[in-house]
Amino acid sequence: MNKPITDNDRWILSYYRYSEISGALFFGTLLRVYRTGLLARNLTKHTADESQHAWYWTECINSLGLEPLKVDKTYQEQYLEAVGLPVNLMEILAITQTFEKRVINQYTRHHTMPGLDPRISATLRKIMEDEKWHIQWIQKALQDQEPEYGKETVEATLKRYAEADKEIFARTLQEHEQRIEDMFQKRKI
Repeated sequence: MNKPITDNDRWILSYYRYSEISGALFFGTLLRVYRTGLLARNLTKHTADESQHAWYWTECINSLGLEPLKVDKTYQEQYLEAVGLPVNLMEILAITQTFEKRVINQYTRHHTMPGLDPRISATLRKIMEDEKWHIQWIQKALQDQEPEYGKETVEATLKRYAEADKEIFARTLQEHEQRIEDMFQKRKI
């Protein structure tokens, strides 16, 4: 049985939407620097995917009879505050890989909520398929960075971002605890 959509549901869907918009803009900016080759090809697809995901969330929110809310800060912006701007392509890929893993984990968790509206469930499923490819191509691109930076440096960078991710996620959960708790509580059968 589907539970009614709450203000907190609307907020989290809007948050997802804005995060996808931010991702599309970020990757679009990278394409101004990396214009050719396999990296540019993958960045182009990633940019298109992120933009499409924002559209999927817009459609989903509208199909629920709602409009997206204005969201002040994305998860990506919290990354930059916590770890600073990446200084090279390897760091950009490492922070993106860490973020993409967090996204698919969050979407998977959301997807398992009892009583989830089928429109939200369908949107999550569509997006998670693309997220799997994002993780795969970035993993390969990071391996391609090892000759220049060294495998140890790449691994250390991924570890540093994973540790930062844990702190950012904990802080995000704390900041949005009431909204998230409300979403899960209202879905209990």
